[in-house]
Amino acid sequence: MGYLTLFNSSINLKAIGAAALDNSESTDDYKAMVCILLAGGNDCYNMLVPMDPSAYKAYADARSNMALPTRNLIALDPSLTGGIPYGLHPAMPELEDLVSSGECVFINNIGTLVAPTNKAKYLNGSSRDIPLGLFSHSDQEQQWQTGIPNDRSRTGWGGKVADLLKDMNSNQKVSISLSMNGTNLFQQGIETVPYSLNTGNGAEIIWAYNRGNEWDSRSQAIDSLMYHNYQDAFKQTYIDEIRKSQEGGEVFRDAYNRREYFSTSFDNDELSNRLKMVANTIAARKFLGVKRQVFFVSMGGFDHHDYLLDHHTRDLTRVSRAISSFYAAIKELKLEKQVTTFTISEFARTLTSNGDGTDHAWGGTSMVIGGSLNGKKMYGKYPNLKLNDDLDIG
Repeated sequence: MGYLTLFNSSINLKAIGAAALDNSESTDDYKAMVCILLAGGNDCYNMLVPMDPSAYKAYADARSNMALPTRNLIALDPSLTGGIPYGLHPAMPELEDLVSSGECVFINNIGTLVAPTNKAKYLNGSSRDIPLGLFSHSDQEQQWQTGIPNDRSRTGWGGKVADLLKDMNSNQKVSISLSMNGTNLFQQGIETVPYSLNTGNGAEIIWAYNRGNEWDSRSQAIDSLMYHNYQDAFKQTYIDEIRKSQEGGEVFRDAYNRREYFSTSFDNDELSNRLKMVANTIAARKFLGVKRQVFFVSMGGFDHHDYLLDHHTRDLTRVSRAISSFYAAIKELKLEKQVTTFTISEFARTLTSNGDGTDHAWGGTSMVIGGSLNGKKMYGKYPNLKLNDDLDIG
């Protein structure tokens, strides 16, 4: 039944893609989704903390020396969180502004899941509904990107969306999927492969190459390699990919140089620089000839087995400031209703402390940011953080 549902959904999405293509011919619409992977397992129970007295006591008892005092938390207006008080990590004041405006929402108790199960089945090993390789970085990160928790797949759900919608882009030389972190599973489709960007000028092209320049012997030599017909199928496939990448890079570079400009400033760290390039790429959309784009950005370092309190503060500061700057740039381009950003992370962390940090766990909290959200509310039921609760497997 699960297969049939997925199969029928794919057929329906294909129909939606065809209808969208027909509709887009007469409109100047643009939509993009931006996936941010917080790699390592974000300790989200210190990112969003319950502040109701009884719920906070359960949190503080469970987390012991990893618990954040209520006086340090950024209190969210309970009207934004279903009438229940929550506090945001003190490193995230910029995200609090977006939550208050309804442009950022939290999805609670979300994680890899095959089907509903319970604690008894998990503990006695009788459930077949446990995700493959639960608590493993590589497996859980893969499942978030594929949407398939009981098998290892070579295609991601972002790539499958791109397969269905790529024909909406008139320019096919640059992939609908653009990655700031090289090859990734999320953007890998049956037909679509991501195009890698850098944080400099974006395009990954052959240095000092000028195609068709008859006075440049180096460029002529490269031309002779890239446009030669090889008898060996492997050589021909390889050179075809190199040539497509180079030609796509040239198209991207020209469009990038003609892009709209924004005045929003970004910090000079890894995540900010990558999101700045995403914003600049979106600013070049008209010159790229695209109406749909899928972006992938990753920030590592969230595997806080040690130094949690200090390092998590550092990392969430960067996340909050980078997302805030990115959203401000998108608003400056007047595209806030057309670009949706979301975070994923392979798992949350254990409620209990290991002494200086926390270890691998399961379901957690994600964020979604955009101007088209049904905001000022919470999604998903925030779990009881009391130790040995029905949802606590240790």
